[in-house]
Amino acid sequence: MALMPVAEAQARMLAGVDPLPAERVPLEAAAGRVLAEDLVALRTQPPFAVSAMDGYAVRAEDLDGGGVLTLVGEAAAGHRFAGTVGIGEAVRIFTGAPMPDGADTVLIQENADRDGASIRPLQAEMRGRHVRREGLDFRAGDRLLSAGTRLDGRRIALAAAANHATLSVRRRPKVALIATGDELVRPGAPIGPNQIVASNGFGLAAMLAALGAKPVDLGIAPDVLPEIRARLATAFDGGADVVCLLGGASVGDHDLTRPALAAEGVDLDFWKIAMRPGKPLMVGRRGAVRALGLPGNPVSTLVCGILFLMPLVRALLGEPNPLPRTEAAVLGGDLRANDQRQDYLRARIVGEADGRPVVDAFDVQDSSMVSTLAAADALIVREPHAPAARAGETCRVIRLDRG
Repeated sequence: MALMPVAEAQARMLAGVDPLPAERVPLEAAAGRVLAEDLVALRTQPPFAVSAMDGYAVRAEDLDGGGVLTLVGEAAAGHRFAGTVGIGEAVRIFTGAPMPDGADTVLIQENADRDGASIRPLQAEMRGRHVRREGLDFRAGDRLLSAGTRLDGRRIALAAAANHATLSVRRRPKVALIATGDELVRPGAPIGPNQIVASNGFGLAAMLAALGAKPVDLGIAPDVLPEIRARLATAFDGGADVVCLLGGASVGDHDLTRPALAAEGVDLDFWKIAMRPGKPLMVGRRGAVRALGLPGNPVSTLVCGILFLMPLVRALLGEPNPLPRTEAAVLGGDLRANDQRQDYLRARIVGEADGRPVVDAFDVQDSSMVSTLAAADALIVREPHAPAARAGETCRVIRLDRG
């Protein structure tokens, strides 16, 4: 089987993926969720003209002659002056207070001398100065956010200001994680002489949770086909939207991911990707449920998670651009020519040049080394058959804090 290019594999995986159904949640539960419909303002903001400063609400034309104004009332936030500002009159006003009828300008208190009810302007002001007009921010009916937008604190504040108490968001994808391998034990469990500590599922679960998915840990299955099938059946029967087998995706006698998926009715779409790390990745589906077989080496698992699993989750959440973003960077060191596989080199950001990050690849890129992935800031993307590159040349990177 020929190795499939990464871009083709990503496109095939995402083809036909429909966003999950919507659900309505309270505003205070919407952080990190993805909008299922456009957010439209239910209210104009500000709903009326308000003062932007402490001072005096006046008519701009009354400031031109330098005459004394008469104080006729006061307005504070939440309390409008009930009367109308007439010729030669002023109203004491505070930030956020509704502008009184008849007034069009705020004379800030630093530019006025007050003696009892007499106000002497120290300078003229343009009409509308220090006034926030009605609808300055937005108007009722304006589309403020598009469906597919992930909600953070800034966007939730906008929704609240637009008078939304609840929001329509995509249901959180349920992702079942099944680690496989006789050699694996959970952290803190007794470790045999030929065993290692399982880490892949914990890393993926953290990435999934940060993205708004619901990771479900189905534990470690030994290298026995019926055991792996039983975990898969539990995942499918439990309503998973995505099922991930971690490990056993290669071609050895003990690599059982492919036969286990096939035995549980998964139609395998493709297998073997022209990438490093992560070549044995496999993708299939059973009905609406997507199934992924990820390689067992920790870096391979997590890089495949960044390039395939996380984009799949974003697509299920309705995000319009689910693939990880790349950006231009500058090489901090030389790189050898690449072979036929697309390479993802762990690298540190060591500086900046002309507004672009300078990246330096780790000398050792072994796919078992979680420590270098944890220390990395970015993945340098090397195209298949890329020629040798020298320090100072441009490259493309995926920032690991952005995905």
